[in-house]
Amino acid sequence: MENLNENLIVLGAAYQAWSAGSALRQSRLRNKRFTYGDQWSDVTTDASGRQVTEWQRYSENGPAPITNNLIRQLVKTVVGRYRSQVIDKESPSDVARDNQLDELDSRALEEFLISGCCIQRVDEQAGVGECKPRVDNVNVNRFFINAIGDCRGWDCDIVGQLHELSVAQLMQRVAGGSARKAAWVRRLYSQQLDERIAAVATRLGADTMSGTNFWHATAPGKCRAIEVWTLESREVMVCHNRRTAQLTVVPLAAARKLRQDADVKMRWDIVGTWHCRWFSPMGDLLCEYDSPWAHGRHPFAVKFYPLTDGEVHSMVEDIIDQQKFVNRLVTLVDHIMASSAKGVLLYPETALPDGFTWGDVRRIWSNSSGILPYSPALSDARPEQISHNGTNIGAYEMIQLQLKMLEEVSGVSGALQGRNVATGGSATLYETQSHNSELALADIFDTFTAFRRCRDRLLDNLHPQQ
Repeated sequence: MENLNENLIVLGAAYQAWSAGSALRQSRLRNKRFTYGDQWSDVTTDASGRQVTEWQRYSENGPAPITNNLIRQLVKTVVGRYRSQVIDKESPSDVARDNQLDELDSRALEEFLISGCCIQRVDEQAGVGECKPRVDNVNVNRFFINAIGDCRGWDCDIVGQLHELSVAQLMQRVAGGSARKAAWVRRLYSQQLDERIAAVATRLGADTMSGTNFWHATAPGKCRAIEVWTLESREVMVCHNRRTAQLTVVPLAAARKLRQDADVKMRWDIVGTWHCRWFSPMGDLLCEYDSPWAHGRHPFAVKFYPLTDGEVHSMVEDIIDQQKFVNRLVTLVDHIMASSAKGVLLYPETALPDGFTWGDVRRIWSNSSGILPYSPALSDARPEQISHNGTNIGAYEMIQLQLKMLEEVSGVSGALQGRNVATGGSATLYETQSHNSELALADIFDTFTAFRRCRDRLLDNLHPQQ
């Protein structure tokens, strides 16, 4: 019973960490919408006080809004620049080729620009008779971590991932080669899950409605499993063998055997150990183990940007306001052009000749070689065509200003995109302009490079602990 309570405390801490990341997930969802073209879904208040989307508000007051997706092109430019200058010039190792790290890292960088987060899992893929290193990008929606303020992540003490697996995949992950345990897992997930999940959530003080994605798999036919890594303190004995000059750290239970050796000198200490637990959403402990790898850490390489006061702000977040203003200006210009008079014919009723109908006037006026008679007998009024250009209100200048501001805020200038290149300039001048443009993105590139180095260190130390 004591063990069960301890495990539920860990599961409750995991839920709290996942819930604390809801603001980050909502911000990421908005950034993703703008990146991929859904740029009119922000909720606003109309003149009557209703909460409606910007699309509804603009559609009710005029023509449908227009989207000019500039953010997507900026993101593709940054990813392409980093890929061509860094990733494609590297000599990939066998592990990199097996895991297609060039593609994974490119998608991770795209995620980094959108959400300010990049997360990869470095683990071993079990095979028949062998284990191979495996790297996967982790979706931010299925990841949780405690509130950290260190940009290196050294103050992390709980981290984990929500898995959606088939029953067979789950049994392979947690059964440990035991047919009895695999059968227990199968029975566990074949029972009435909703009632047990609600009971565990209530016991933890959790809300099953707002946290439904934590407890339930979103894909049909999949099982939810919750992997939680916690940094735990362990009492150990530091043993120094004066005969062999070896220094080892052993648990207290194992130190009893070494006490009989007169050449071994020991002292008590406390060390931090990363411990993993796999839970079902019903609160069952599926399996647990200490970090089995030489690095002694959890399997996640994590980087948040910039993490000032623990806050995450992405590049896309910085340019959303400029993108919205460009869309509004283009929509305004389109509305003005659509409502301006273009070739309207003013034809006085008193000037209509006898025997002519308005259909005859419309037919002759639309003919380039037609002759349109009129009768000025009753007045001096005559037909007059009106063509008015009502778009010269400074909107074009404002659009150009916002495009320039978009480049300034994002750091992705025209030179970096291969635009605004003077035909009479030298190649050296263009390279200098491109290099100067990259200085604004140097912080993002170097931060992502630091993330990749952290991932590579996990790969290099993926062999079992001695």
